[in-house]
Amino acid sequence: MTAWQVVQATWGWEPSVVGGCLVLAAGYLAVAGANLTRRAAAFFAGIAVLFLALDSPLDTLGDTYLFSAHMAQHLLLILIVPPLLLLGMPASLVERARRVPWMRRPMSALGAPAVAWGLGIGTMAVWHIPALYDAALVRGGVHVVQHLSFLVTGTIFWWPVVAPADDARLGPLPAVLYLVAAALAGSVVGIVITFARVDLYPAYFLPVDRLGIEPLIRNGWGLSPEVDQELGGLLMWIPGGLVYLSAILGVMVRWYRTAEPTEPVAPADDARAPRIAVGAVKG
Repeated sequence: MTAWQVVQATWGWEPSVVGGCLVLAAGYLAVAGANLTRRAAAFFAGIAVLFLALDSPLDTLGDTYLFSAHMAQHLLLILIVPPLLLLGMPASLVERARRVPWMRRPMSALGAPAVAWGLGIGTMAVWHIPALYDAALVRGGVHVVQHLSFLVTGTIFWWPVVAPADDARLGPLPAVLYLVAAALAGSVVGIVITFARVDLYPAYFLPVDRLGIEPLIRNGWGLSPEVDQELGGLLMWIPGGLVYLSAILGVMVRWYRTAEPTEPVAPADDARAPRIAVGAVKG
C-alpha cells in the first residue's frame, strides 16, 4: 500500500466536522462583514488546522493505530487552534460581549490567570491518564467531550496571552512566567510518557486493524508500539515546548513595539543657540 492509498483509506470526511468548520467560517464573516483585516487570516488558519486535526488521516491513525498521531492531534487542538482563533477575533466582538450582563462575570472569572492556567494545563494532563485516555478511544461520546474540552480550556488558557482586548492580556513579565510554567508542566507530562512502560496505552499495543495497514505502519514505517509511544511523549516534550517558546518571543516582540520611546536629547547646536542670541543682544 502506498502513502497515497493510506491517505485515501484514512481520510474520514466526517460531515459534523466539515459542517462545523463551515459554520464557524460563516459566523466569522457575518460578524466581520466587509471590515476584514489581517486578523481574518489568523482566524481562517485556525479553522484550517482544526479541520486537519479532526478530519484528516491524523484522526483515523490516532484513534486506532498510532499514539504519536493522537498526541499530534491533541497538540494542534490545545496549542495551535485556540491562539489562532483568538488572534483572529475582532476586538469589537469582545467589547460587545463584555457589555452583556450575564457574560461579563464569567469572562472576568475565566480570564483570571490562575484559573486559565489551571484549566488549560489541568485538562491536558488529566486526559492523558491512561484510564481516561482509553475511555475516549473506546466511547465516541467521551472522545467528543475530550476534544471539545481541549478546545474550550485551550482557548481559556491562551486568553491572558493573546486576547484581542489589551486590558485582558497579562503584562510582559507575568506572561513570560505564565508560559514558562506551562512549558515545564507539558514537559513533565511528555517525559513521563516517553519513559513509561510500553503498554501505558494498551489500545495501541494490539490495534484492531480494520484497514489492513498495521504491517505498513510497523514494518514499513518502523513505528513499533515502543517507538510510537516514545515519539508521542517527545512530541509533547519538545515541539510542544517550542510552541510556548514561540509565544514567549511573541510577547517580547509585542512589548518592544509598544514600549514608550525615551525623551529626545536636544542637539548641541540647539543648546548653544540661546547663548549666541543673548550675546548678540548685549552687543
